[in-house]
Amino acid sequence: MSEAAVEDLLRTLAPQVLGAVVRRYGHFDTAEDAVQEALLAAALQWPKEGVPDSPRGWLVTVAARRLTDLLRAEQARQRREATVAQRVLPEQWLAPAADRPASDSDDTLILLFMCCHPALTPAGQIALTLRAVGGLTTAEIARAFLVPEGTMTRRISRAKQSIQQSGIPFGMPRPEDRTDRLAAVLHVLYLIFNEGYATTSGPALQRAELATEAIRLARMVHRLLPDDPEVAGLLALMLLTDARRPARTGPDGELVPMAEQDRTRWNAANVAEGVALISATLPKGAPGPYQIQAAIAAVHDEAPSAEATDWPQILALYEVLMKMSDNPVVALNHTVAVAMARGAPAGLDLLERLAADERIARDHRLHAVRAHLLEMAGERAAAHATYELAAGRTTSLPQQRYLRARAARLHP
Repeated sequence: MSEAAVEDLLRTLAPQVLGAVVRRYGHFDTAEDAVQEALLAAALQWPKEGVPDSPRGWLVTVAARRLTDLLRAEQARQRREATVAQRVLPEQWLAPAADRPASDSDDTLILLFMCCHPALTPAGQIALTLRAVGGLTTAEIARAFLVPEGTMTRRISRAKQSIQQSGIPFGMPRPEDRTDRLAAVLHVLYLIFNEGYATTSGPALQRAELATEAIRLARMVHRLLPDDPEVAGLLALMLLTDARRPARTGPDGELVPMAEQDRTRWNAANVAEGVALISATLPKGAPGPYQIQAAIAAVHDEAPSAEATDWPQILALYEVLMKMSDNPVVALNHTVAVAMARGAPAGLDLLERLAADERIARDHRLHAVRAHLLEMAGERAAAHATYELAAGRTTSLPQQRYLRARAARLHP
């Protein structure tokens, strides 16, 4: 098996193995380190020696042995004789039920719930999800979020320690907590996808590996919870949005807005899958916000051209979404839909009210939308100044270049 194929297999097995080891032995923090070492050993050995007959069992066994070593080292270092006397090491347990395949899906979902526990900060939830469930290394996560590896190491360590200290049992949340915890899981995956699709800072417009990983994890949750409409809605939203990625950048990495994209470059398979998902999900009952956003994305993706976009339908969907969410970004997108359906002056009127919202007043996106609407309204000088203002407020270099290029076209 090639190194790439082994890497894909290990990424799939990582959350199953970690879930199995934690379920059987506990010690989430130490178990995660042990599993990472088992995955590293497999990545070095399997391409040369071949994949074992039971790759998951191999990983569980190696991780359990490494966990024993780590716990012994911790016991010796801390010199807690009383604790040592009472603690039963993994090698003294019965043959590990962790090697049973029947609970793979449950273990993975439980891991997701643990990584998205409300006791953790959003940054900690994202980092731990990518590490424990996504199988990304700390260095990969640090690169994705443009922070030093040491900073990300500390962030992940704090998250693991919080879980360890909280005494959270390895199991599904109580029924009364499950809905809120699933909402946290979906929100974390949504944030990971957004950071991959529209990077907030740095030299690149997007980080395809992050968006791809978010889609992979969303597929996993959808397989585990196939009847949950919001899970299906989130997956559909990701597929429909990511379908446009090949056309979002030009030859030199510059941003290409949707209205100017070559739609023949969109990923037709992702569009078809996303449309099928949301079409099957919407009739099942009152839709949630991810389903509504997916429906909006589907309207965009099914339009043969920017001019043929059904803006009245998109506006109607945003009106529904506005009733569900007090999110200023949703309100900003609603403003764009109003302008496209009813004219730039109507959008500018709404934008003035939205500018009073401190959550988005200084955000470059608000000023970029205002500049675009001013340009649509024929107010070239004002649009030029506002594009420059927006460019000065974004930390994304491709966004800066795009906004300054728009301003240059309008220079008096």
